[in-house]
Amino acid sequence: MTDRTERQIRHIGIFNDSYPPILDGVTLTVENYVRWLGAMGKNPCVVTPWNPLKVDCGYDVLRYFSLPIFSRRPYRYGYPRLDPFIWRKLNRTPFRLVHSHCPFSSGRLAVYVKKRHRVPLIGTFHSKYRTDLLHSFPRAPWFVDIIMNRIIDFFNSCDEVWIPQASVEPTVREYGYKGPLTVVDNGIDFADIPDSDIARVKKQARTKLGIADSTLTLLFVGQHIWEKGIGIIADTLPRLMPDIDFRIDFIGTGYAAQDLRKIVKRLGVSDRTQFHGTVADREALKTFYAAADLFLFPSLYDNAPLVVREAAAMGTPAIIPEGSTASEIIRNPQNGFLTGPTSEEYATLIRSLAANRQIIRAAGHRAKQTIVRSWEDVVAEVADRYESLLRRTHNL
Repeated sequence: MTDRTERQIRHIGIFNDSYPPILDGVTLTVENYVRWLGAMGKNPCVVTPWNPLKVDCGYDVLRYFSLPIFSRRPYRYGYPRLDPFIWRKLNRTPFRLVHSHCPFSSGRLAVYVKKRHRVPLIGTFHSKYRTDLLHSFPRAPWFVDIIMNRIIDFFNSCDEVWIPQASVEPTVREYGYKGPLTVVDNGIDFADIPDSDIARVKKQARTKLGIADSTLTLLFVGQHIWEKGIGIIADTLPRLMPDIDFRIDFIGTGYAAQDLRKIVKRLGVSDRTQFHGTVADREALKTFYAAADLFLFPSLYDNAPLVVREAAAMGTPAIIPEGSTASEIIRNPQNGFLTGPTSEEYATLIRSLAANRQIIRAAGHRAKQTIVRSWEDVVAEVADRYESLLRRTHNL
């Protein structure tokens, strides 16, 4: 094997517009790709916008000029055209394959690398981009169509387009992408806890957080943005009073976080509500998942939310709107619960489940068995898919 080949094997380019210290589902996906590809000896190289807060990930990270997105803090938008150094770094890095998890600035750089180095490009469709853009440009909806055309141009430039679950396909087609799609699961970094240990782990978590056995514990983890349905959760809470002893924990941050706090206070449920902000410590987050009875996720916005699988890994079933993209993995009421998208329907279901906790425990047990897959397993599949694509493109 030549030195050139050895260098190329080491460089799998992983491109995304967010990376730690920014935390969200796509960032976590990228983190685990990097971690497990590195463990396999692939030595991935991350390409992402610059962030003033440094996080050492142990692998090569090429950062380029960025500015904060004021409407979506703490996110930043990259401007590679204003950064002459990133082009030089990309030209000198011997990529073998590139995989972009975002169609914006990092995606455009991935297309550049594909053409410059003549390597295959994979693009993963993670988000409902039009919804994000409509929020970012409320006064210029005409601009949304321009950006959406660029997004489709990106995916059309890819050799393969991946989606995290089959139910995402209608959204991709609605946006105008007509090419083939490949379903590649997301994984969970809590998947190593045996089923037999879950009851003990959940009890320990509740003790650690000071939660009584009788208290119905609800949980939301994710961006605090209205698109996630957090307003529905807030409106649900007073409908559970006064006869249900409950507590809810909100974990995350976002543009709607302060307004959500005000709404909770106005509704008179602040004494039953805890806001924790971003919980970056995965062990601490695991404790919240384990302590919860039910994970509330009334989002019509998400494609394949990792948080639902993370909750399932800790034996905590989710309540998800029927017909949502995220509901594909739920078999009501075996491994989770489906309901209508209103606070009235949410409250009615929670009241019914609170009266029979055994149904909750059984669904949590089944959720762990059916929708949890380790990142190690997923990225092993990803690496095989990389090699298959490389063989096909090499033979063209």
